[in-house]
Amino acid sequence: MPDSQLVLDLALTIRHDGHGGVADDLAEPAGLTVWVRERLPEMGEFAAGEAALTSVRELRAAVRALFAKAVRPGEPSPADARRLLPEPEALARLNAAAAGVPVVPVFTWGDEPVAELRPAAPADPAVLLTAILARAAIGFLAGPDRAKLRACHAPRCVRYFLKEHPRQEWCKPSCGNRARVARHHERHRPGA
Repeated sequence: MPDSQLVLDLALTIRHDGHGGVADDLAEPAGLTVWVRERLPEMGEFAAGEAALTSVRELRAAVRALFAKAVRPGEPSPADARRLLPEPEALARLNAAAAGVPVVPVFTWGDEPVAELRPAAPADPAVLLTAILARAAIGFLAGPDRAKLRACHAPRCVRYFLKEHPRQEWCKPSCGNRARVARHHERHRPGA
């Protein structure tokens, strides 16, 4: 999975709950277990515990704070606007998580030559997971896709997305529909 998709998927574990609030797909270890197994098959039969859940949630908070910085001068996601980590703390969390598992380059040559980074030594699965996610976040935030990052400002949406088309304003068509309906109601309400 590309770094940008993995990092967006992590950020999108905070979402609108359909009832005016915010839901957290990583509220419990079971949610993290499902999320990891769907996106990182290389983690095998990963089973999250409380320590893994806490470290991934702390990393996600750092990633969302840095996403808010990346979308400036635009506004951050409404889910983050009041509770963003200070930038130095977000950077420190991200860098500490990435450094949690030292890696070495490994070169293999089957049909085609392949270079990849692998852990230098066996690592605790929870630490390895946060290191993988942190490195993906660093790769995304330092790469060209960062310029396409936007916060969706449709009513009740808290998602970040990559702007793939010059006229794209929302993360998905349903958000565009909600925004248009809200504008219509605002224009046609009594006293407006």
